[in-house]
Amino acid sequence: MKIGFDAKRAFHNNTGLGNYSRTLIHSLANKFPSNEYVLFNPKKNKHYLFPEKNIQEINPSHFLSKIFPSFWRSRWMAATIEKSVDIYHGLSNELPWNMLGKKCKTVVTIHDLIFEHYPEQYNQLDVFFYKNKFKFACQTADRIIAISEATKQDILNTYTKINSTKIDVCYQSCDARFFLDSKNYNRNELIGHFNLPNKYFIYVGSIIERKNLLSICKAMKLFNNDEDVYLVVIGRGAAYKQQVKTYLLENQLESKVVFLEDIFDRTQIFNALPYLYHFSTALIYPSIMEGFGIPVLEAMASGTAVITSNCSSLKEAGGEAAILINPNSASDIFNAMKKLNQDDLFRANCIEKGLLHANNFTNEKCAAQVMHVYQKMML
Repeated sequence: MKIGFDAKRAFHNNTGLGNYSRTLIHSLANKFPSNEYVLFNPKKNKHYLFPEKNIQEINPSHFLSKIFPSFWRSRWMAATIEKSVDIYHGLSNELPWNMLGKKCKTVVTIHDLIFEHYPEQYNQLDVFFYKNKFKFACQTADRIIAISEATKQDILNTYTKINSTKIDVCYQSCDARFFLDSKNYNRNELIGHFNLPNKYFIYVGSIIERKNLLSICKAMKLFNNDEDVYLVVIGRGAAYKQQVKTYLLENQLESKVVFLEDIFDRTQIFNALPYLYHFSTALIYPSIMEGFGIPVLEAMASGTAVITSNCSSLKEAGGEAAILINPNSASDIFNAMKKLNQDDLFRANCIEKGLLHANNFTNEKCAAQVMHVYQKMML
């Protein structure tokens, strides 16, 4: 088979959609080397490389396509796709607008429809385009890949004319670097380098309202002043981040919460992230809604206990290994934190269950799920 991918995010996005795209492409190319993989990239970029011999990159070749790469990606490249591949996979919620009627098969990955539920947390022009692009992709694609059962149900509830039989659930994989065979990183060296407290909980994710960092801060207020409970925050934010900082200041908690990206370079933090997880007491991830919730798996693979929400896809991401809480209940979060902070045996059991659960989401297993979708399409 020749399989093509919308590779814009693979080459140009260094967060969630980019990580998903790169990990899947590399995993498929290595696990299923007899196929050919074609990356449609609207603009050349040397930052991310795909050295596998069965991967080919296609860029705009004509003058106007080079000047207007977004038009090439959304419309003009459809003709090239049809001539080049058997299957075209839109990895990030969209397909070219004129793919309808093309001879090659099409599949789209839908990560989430959060903008449909929380439009006020997005730019309104973005919401308009998302609504149209996502709906078109779901209606047009031969198959839809949803990254969780929760996302599949959301697609069916939102786009009511979509047939459930054309949706496959293929979970995201957890990057192999989080599966640490031996934790040989020196704890004291890590804590000294990042100037961390000896014991800390960790939060990883964008600092936006839906991710719900403020509820963790409210839980921390329930601890006695003499209890050494600290939180390390890894993520960026704007207005909501300032709201959180104001709450911390008003409640004399500012010394208990470390915003690591305010102090250190993001690359340093990224490289150390498996160990920042590993040496924490637990990840706290009380998001209100997620398409999947990859930090939950990253933490478990790194040998860390997890506290996460009892709603949305996070029940799937955490499985029976996570401590599930009501994300809107500070007391729920507090009780989970206190239990893990005081009961080493309970925490060790959570870690053991988490490692087993994370092994269900290796690159190889997740790539195999996606390849099964491709094979069904070619029957």
